[in-house]
Amino acid sequence: MSNDAYIDTINATLQPKHPSGTTVLDLFAGCGGLALGFEAQGFETIGFEKDGDACETYNLNLPGRCYRVELSTEENYPKSDVIIGGPPCQPFSVGGHQRGLADSRDGFPIFISAIEKVKPKIWLFENVRGLMYQNKWYLEEIILRLEESGYIIEYKLLNAVHYGVPQNRERLIVVGHKGGFKFPAPGYRRITAGEALREMASAAPPESKFLTPSMDEYVAKYEKASYCKVPRDLHLDRPARTLTCRNTAAPTGDMMRVKLPDGRRRRLLIREAARLQSFPDWFQFTGKETSQYYQIGNAVPPMFSYHLADSVKIYLAQQIEEQLDTVSPRKKRTVQLGLFNTDCYK
Repeated sequence: MSNDAYIDTINATLQPKHPSGTTVLDLFAGCGGLALGFEAQGFETIGFEKDGDACETYNLNLPGRCYRVELSTEENYPKSDVIIGGPPCQPFSVGGHQRGLADSRDGFPIFISAIEKVKPKIWLFENVRGLMYQNKWYLEEIILRLEESGYIIEYKLLNAVHYGVPQNRERLIVVGHKGGFKFPAPGYRRITAGEALREMASAAPPESKFLTPSMDEYVAKYEKASYCKVPRDLHLDRPARTLTCRNTAAPTGDMMRVKLPDGRRRRLLIREAARLQSFPDWFQFTGKETSQYYQIGNAVPPMFSYHLADSVKIYLAQQIEEQLDTVSPRKKRTVQLGLFNTDCYK
């Protein structure tokens, strides 16, 4: 296997394909990580995102259009076969209000409203694993509401490391469908941070930000206080730990950092964070440095999205086949000849 196998894979695989006529509505779209995986599978995406830098990044890199909008339940959306997104989930403490879908701080009422209005053939959302545990009461509330719209709802905790991403990143994936959907099977070998970063991991470009002696001391105290047995430096012989906004954008005790051969430690670079999130090298980010880190940390890894999109594509193809079984042989042949824009399903 080539030393650059991972880099070659993400650069070649994650290329938007000519859209086949199946529209995907991407809500809370961020910089386009989820959309890129779907566009690489031949879907056409339409994004809605309130952050200006993220929206600009989406439009800079993807054929699909992202609109800068402060989403609300009053929004009207274009007709779409699929809805995807990562609704922001307000953390609900035990001592908080815990108002669920009545809480105006939360993104799920907006996501649910879009599904009820558009009535897509299938939808999915990605969220943190805590929604499945600490706040499972709220997940159950969301599911109950969406079941009323006639969807079969399934959810699963998936780790992006099993889908070609060099990072241990567990995320909850919830899917609403009409029957027959299958989650992508884990099948990739675990890719290490060293394979993803290659020569970057031993370099010190001008933009590098090194830890000072006082920061090293602070980190040591942080790791001791948190009973950290293994230093939180990036270990090149294994996948990275989860990238977040906090541990990439801010100089905290938990920050992502690279230890150079000479012993110096520096913060993770923008391009390194993008590699660990499986963004191809051609994908460029806009805005100030902190904004770029936030965009990367908030994104769904595109390679992970690519496999989710493949499962959606297979599901839609099966739905078409089931519909064709109920029509006349003549109409079935017409559809199979591609006159009804079914290239996506071939």
